[in-house]
Amino acid sequence: MIGFTPTEEQQQLVRTARGYAERHIRPLVERVKRDGPPADPWPLVQPVFAEGAALGLTRLFLAPDLGGMGGSCLDAVLMLEELGAADVGLASDYFALTACMPLMAARAGGASAEAFLRRFADAPAMVLAGAQSEPDVPGSELMMAGPDPAFGPKLSALESPDGWRLTGRKSAFITNAGAADCYFIIARTDPALPVFSGLSIFLVPAGTPGLTVGRKTKLIGWPLTTHAELVLDDVRLPADALIGTRGGAAMTFASVPEMPVCLAACFVGLARAAFEHAKGYAADRRSMGQPIARHQAVALKLAEMAVNVETARLHVWQAAAACASDPMRAAMLLAPMAKATAVDMAIRNAELAVQVLGGYGVTAEYDAGRYLADAWIGWSCDFTRDVLHLGIAQAVTDDG
Repeated sequence: MIGFTPTEEQQQLVRTARGYAERHIRPLVERVKRDGPPADPWPLVQPVFAEGAALGLTRLFLAPDLGGMGGSCLDAVLMLEELGAADVGLASDYFALTACMPLMAARAGGASAEAFLRRFADAPAMVLAGAQSEPDVPGSELMMAGPDPAFGPKLSALESPDGWRLTGRKSAFITNAGAADCYFIIARTDPALPVFSGLSIFLVPAGTPGLTVGRKTKLIGWPLTTHAELVLDDVRLPADALIGTRGGAAMTFASVPEMPVCLAACFVGLARAAFEHAKGYAADRRSMGQPIARHQAVALKLAEMAVNVETARLHVWQAAAACASDPMRAAMLLAPMAKATAVDMAIRNAELAVQVLGGYGVTAEYDAGRYLADAWIGWSCDFTRDVLHLGIAQAVTDDG
């Protein structure tokens, strides 16, 4: 039997997340809207993030014996939709990523992962980052399964008598670069092997000698987030900095379909926020003696937006449920479907919101334009829509 009613515990989690978003995230969004984007958003975000961490929103996947909730992906997506409705960038970068990284470490296994999980349990406001992309490596090569070792990330990890030495550069799109306390860095441990078996994951604390934050990237939206390049100049790490097994990076990431599903949930929140913004405006704005929501042209747009929210949410909930019941199908098919669909629906709803608001839709006074800029960022982050669709095509046409 398939159920669509959240449990009482899940409903309480939604209320907690919604209340937190209303009290802490929305005022911050309004401040940035009033004062303009800050050069460095992290000092503004840090106390807000700490409040959410204190509520347990970063420890959703952490085991109960470590002080976490031991929650499911369904729990996470319910929470992240609420945060995404307030600000999709903050929800995606600080909360979704930080919550999923401990889950990845747990599935990677090993003594180093266990040690990290204990450290994270003691510091719930720790911000985490994953460093995969590189300046001259297309995103489509990051986790490709092809046999040619010439493709994929080049940042090298050389084994030394006392551990590892990492040298190279990560692109200026590294999420949370400069704000993170720890980085999960993908490096090439075996350059003669293809991506699928030549990449490993290393845990590199911020402040490690040789690790510096370089050029920042300003996005068209997401003003509360930080993205920058990482430069590793002969970064020396102990042997236990390796997370999981040598050459196991691709398999580890594949074992955590929760990551793209949680990102997708943030965009369900954005799609919902754009719909609610347009609906509220259409109820207040009058034309020809009545609210414009009663005009058929506007009403049809609102109806389409409502359908889009439900479509995105159902895709995400299905993928979230499959993370527990059928993780392979979730990873290969449902998670990329959910992410692509949620972003598509967020973009479409933001476009429709601009149309419903008419001339006001392209002003900074209202939020429709902000929603559109924020939504379009989702098309490219965590693999582009086209790359996701190519993976989906391979999954649905594979006779194996």
